[in-house]
Amino acid sequence: TATFHAHAYAPRNLVIAAAGNVHHEQLVELAERAFGGRDADGDPSAIGDVTDDTSAAPAPAAPILLQRKKELEQAHLLLAAPWPSARDEERYAASLLGSVIGGGTSSRLWQQVREERGLAYAVGAAASHFTDAGVFQVYAATSPDQLDEVLDLSLAELSRVRREPVGADELRLVKDQAIASILLGLESTSARAGTLARQEMTHGRRIPPDEIIRRIEAVTPEDIQRLAGDYFNTDALALGALGDLNGFRVNRARLEI
Repeated sequence: TATFHAHAYAPRNLVIAAAGNVHHEQLVELAERAFGGRDADGDPSAIGDVTDDTSAAPAPAAPILLQRKKELEQAHLLLAAPWPSARDEERYAASLLGSVIGGGTSSRLWQQVREERGLAYAVGAAASHFTDAGVFQVYAATSPDQLDEVLDLSLAELSRVRREPVGADELRLVKDQAIASILLGLESTSARAGTLARQEMTHGRRIPPDEIIRRIEAVTPEDIQRLAGDYFNTDALALGALGDLNGFRVNRARLEI
């Protein structure tokens, strides 16, 4: 453990970020005291090979995995698709698209699946952005006998956003939500420090909030529709289901969007 710590947390692999009532010289002194005696290069293999070459991104896979567990009261459904990376210029449009599909109680999935039909205990969407790849996920927890309908509704929403541009009011809503989240993050010093570290590791620079907000505001309905067409494809969709699946069956043709 000590060897791993010394190799992985070497200066070459570290970003130190601070926010709040901080004096730069004091922070440098603390960093030198904590890490100055270590090998500057460390061992990159201790944390995996770090590269800026996006061609090294893993090839996406699209399995269909069904696991039956009769003892579970709920059935859990997950749909996943490849997604823009944290460095991709489309990440701002991707964030807004994710919010339209499943980002909270005003999202399409929540309204269609839970509010209007009461089919799921939980439903929504989330995305993870890494330096070389990303993944978009739709998740729902429902009763086993409603699993087919929840899947059909989820696929219908993915198909709909491919076919039809997002309306102006809906786009304004998700933009306002994204901007509000950015501004709220500025109120916490710990959140500011975390953002600084992530941006430095991912982009090699601090991205000012005003720049992020401008990029969000610049996203158009056509951008979102084009992105949905690029990433929501039948052949790229992965599906997982867990629970008392009660005869639930899925093949690739069933995932047609």
